[in-house]
Formats: sequence, structure tokens, C-alpha cells
Amino acid sequence: MSDRKIATRIAAPENRVEPLLGSTAVAGAGDEKIWRWGEDNMLPYALSLLARRSVAHRRIINDKADYIAGKGLTFDPTIPLLETIVRRANGSGDTLRSIIARLALDEAMFGNAFLEVVTDAKRSFIAFYHIDASTCRLKRDMEHVILHHDWRAFRSSEARTLPLYPLFEPQEDGTLRTVVHYKDYEPLFSHYGVAPYIAGIDAAAILYKTDRWNIARIDNSFQFSGVMLLDGAIDSESEADRLVRLAEEKFSGNPGQVLFVLRDKCDGDSSRFIPIDASADGDWPKLHTQAESDLVIAHSWFRSLSGLDYSSGFSSERILHEYDVALNTVILSEQEQLLEPIRDILRTTLGIDASSLEIVNRPPTRSKPLYMRVWEARKADGLDYDESDPEQQLFLSQITKYNIRSLE
Repeated sequence: MSDRKIATRIAAPENRVEPLLGSTAVAGAGDEKIWRWGEDNMLPYALSLLARRSVAHRRIINDKADYIAGKGLTFDPTIPLLETIVRRANGSGDTLRSIIARLALDEAMFGNAFLEVVTDAKRSFIAFYHIDASTCRLKRDMEHVILHHDWRAFRSSEARTLPLYPLFEPQEDGTLRTVVHYKDYEPLFSHYGVAPYIAGIDAAAILYKTDRWNIARIDNSFQFSGVMLLDGAIDSESEADRLVRLAEEKFSGNPGQVLFVLRDKCDGDSSRFIPIDASADGDWPKLHTQAESDLVIAHSWFRSLSGLDYSSGFSSERILHEYDVALNTVILSEQEQLLEPIRDILRTTLGIDASSLEIVNRPPTRSKPLYMRVWEARKADGLDYDESDPEQQLFLSQITKYNIRSLE
């Protein structure tokens, strides 16, 4: 009798790349009224899953959002109402800085962020609320956004519709509301923005899969995969299937592939496992490192600002240099994008001149202590200095954080 061969691939379903790039779930009722976010309308869920699984990817997203949110806000202290809004931006007690931090995180993760603005017909107050970007979908008229807590199980009775800025519309509670949609521009995408790391999605998936590979090897006690030869008298395909399942439960595991071969019993028991020597394991660290570098580039970010190079030594000069580059190429432009609509809304709604509203930026480290005087710092840098100059008598701590009041 010829051998019966039954091959089975031993690999966790979640290790596949496809679930990271999209979901098989389909939006429910009302789907025809919106612009789908991704082919199946589930792209935010896939991007969220990817951010929760890939370690380096999540660290870069968090750090970018933290740097963009800054350490506080500065404003003109002669405008008390502006200070009130900065300290308490809504009825939930959120500060304006905390709302900006959540917007920055959404934009870094999804390439989109949503800010709800609340006022009344008399424009007697204003409140800002962050909206989880994954709950938002744009309506076909491009003038409204539909909010739902779970687009995998959409129910129109549970959804609510709000207008997009600058359109305000009255609500059942008597307020006027609008939503500011922040989005990262991408050619060919006119409805939603595209995450800046879009070209690095595969790299993020590789980082996740190499981590899973190591976990699987530990779970499998670093045993090799290979071919399992089983002897036994097999009278039917169903009996063969049963034996294979029992063998899988006892012998198989991640990572890799096990080929089970069932054959008629010979003299003696010649069942044995033939391991496949995975001599290419040494390529995995290189693959992981390369994917990590590609991901940093895709994010338009810097390794030292995400703690990816601490193992090779702590260089404050390199960190300060890369922070300065990031500040002028990424951070300041993102901050301006977040603040511009807020300033405009404060001006048009309450008549407040919010041009002084700025985000405070501080480097993650400093090369000179704040107790040094200006002339001492200039002397240390080899610059001209004058010990008798009153301005150079100031301490660095006095000039580091502006003449305008700062709230953190």
C-alpha cells in the first residue's frame, strides 16, 4: 500500500500579514451614505491593531505625538478668557494641551484627527472635545461626519451626525456644534488623509512577525520543525485524520511547518521525527534590524528620539542635533496645523485674538545647565561675551521659556 501523506502547516493565523493590512469585516447599514475609510471601511481598526502589535512602530507613534503635543501652551496673559480655555477646554475638565495630545496621537497613527467644537447661538462660551478618529466616517455630501462606536456592527439608530467646520448646526441640547477634520494630504486621496508611515506598513508587520517568531520558538522550547514519520495500520482516511490531529496536539508547535507522513506498519516501530535544521535563523536579527530602520525612515522620524539607539550609548549631542532637525522639519509644521483652526475658531466665535497661542517645545536633553548665565554659555561656545551686559547676566532658565506665560 502506498504511503498516505498528510501535510499541515503549523502557524498561528495572527502571524499572517494580511490581517494587519486590512480586515474582512464589512460595514453595516448606512454604508452607502459614507465614504469608506479603506477598501472595507475598517482601515482604522487595522492600523490600530498594527500599532498595538509592533513594538518599534508604537514607540515611534507615541514619541512623535508627545513631541508634537509639547510641554504646555504659551499665550498672552492679558487675555484672561484665553487662559480659562487653555486651563479648562471643556465640561469634562480637559486642558487644551491634553486635547492636542490626543489629536496628535490620532494623526500620527491614522493620518486623520477629529476635533468637536461646541458653542451656543449667542456665542457665550466655547468647548473643545477630542473625537476618537476610528469612530468617524465622512458622509457622501462631504459636509458632515457620521460617528458610531463600532463600525463592525453599524446601527443607524446608534449613530450621530455632525457638520464639518466651518458649518455649525443646532443640536437637540440647544448647542451649536461642528467638527474640524485634520488630515495628512496624499495625492489621489481626497476624503481621508493617509498615515505618514504608509510605505512602512510591511516593515512594521515584519517587526511584529519576528517578535512572534521568537515567542513561538520559546513556546516550542526551540525545537526544530521537520517531518514526522508515523507507523501504524490505517484502514481509512478518517482514522488517518484522527491520528494526525493527535500527533499535532502532542508534537507540533510554532514556528515552522511539520509534515506528517503516515505509512503502513513495518516490522518494528520506525516512527521518528526528522528535524529540518533552520540554519537561516541568523538572518532573522538582520531582517528585524533592517525593518526597524525602514520603519523609522517611513515615519520621517529619528532613531535617537525613539530610544532605538540607547544600547549603543547615550549621545546627548546627537539627540539634540536630531531634535533640532525634527523640530524644524516635522514638529513645528504639525503643531501649526493643529493650532491654526483652534485660533481661527476662537477669533470667529468669541472674538479672541489667539495669535499668541503657541506650543512649548523643550529638547529631551540639554547640553548646558539652566543655572548658567548667558555670558557663561556664550563663552563655553567660543562666542563673544560681555560679563557686564545686563542681558547676558540672565540665567539660561530665565530665557528658555519665553516672556509669555506658560501653562503645562
